[in-house]
Amino acid sequence: MKALLDRARSFKRRVDFESDEYRKLAVGQFPEALFITCSDSRVIPALITGARPGEIFELRNAGNIVPPHDAYGAASGEAATIEYALEVLGVQDIVVCGHSHCGAMGALKYGADLSGLPRVDAWLDYARPALEPVLGDNGGGTDVDSGTDGGGAGRDATSSSEDPALREVVQLNIRNQLAVLGDYPVARRQLDAGRLRLHGWYYEIDTGKVHELDADGGFQVHGS
Repeated sequence: MKALLDRARSFKRRVDFESDEYRKLAVGQFPEALFITCSDSRVIPALITGARPGEIFELRNAGNIVPPHDAYGAASGEAATIEYALEVLGVQDIVVCGHSHCGAMGALKYGADLSGLPRVDAWLDYARPALEPVLGDNGGGTDVDSGTDGGGAGRDATSSSEDPALREVVQLNIRNQLAVLGDYPVARRQLDAGRLRLHGWYYEIDTGKVHELDADGGFQVHGS
């Protein structure tokens, strides 16, 4: 923590806040895109995209999950962020970005024991049903902190090569969350009017590769 604190304290000295770039930020924010991704500390949207301050609006949670739209108007941070991004900021692009070695998706794929993490378990229920076709028989009962080949969310910290089966789960989850997002009335109106584009990305944390969801439903790495 000391290193983080030291860098925070010296931030003003390391950045030219007298420049026009930072002065303009005080006027307001005009992001190009809403970036929905995982809370994982290894996924840094501004680093991946090279975005400058004010260029992307971020929504992060475990597993880059978009909860279903609630017709009764129940509040959630995700719904509020999506609504604000579209209605106030006027973003015209939304990226849902999943990643390799994802602990949240690994917990689902490998049947991690989440009895000690009831809120995590309940949160993953938003994604679990639509992923059932690729979860298969995971055996269940794995300790969430085990990090062994048998599964568990701890796998993300110890395995350098990703199980292709986990990649399949992560990529299907990206497609699923895009579909859920498209059911939000505020998003559907913009999509129907041709004022919104949805993008699915799969990011490899150990290689830096970004796989983009194509029209055919597959993920491809495109040239720069």
